Amino acid sequence: MTGIYQSFVDYLKGSYQELHRVIWPTRQETVRLTLVVIGVSLFVAVILGVFDAAFKYAIQTLLFYYKYKT
Repeated sequence: MTGIYQSFVDYLKGSYQELHRVIWPTRQETVRLTLVVIGVSLFVAVILGVFDAAFKYAIQTLLFYYKYKT
């Protein structure tokens, strides 16, 4: 049981030491990158919305055409 406990303690010590080596982003970088993520997400949402509307229109048109064709 001591080996597992010691391994866990070593892991925590190593993790703590590694956190001090990390180069954390500045507040300005964090805000800028967050805005980039939000912008890209909105752009993708708009593109997907346009495709969804186009496919919906196409399917409804085809279904209407085949329903009243006969």
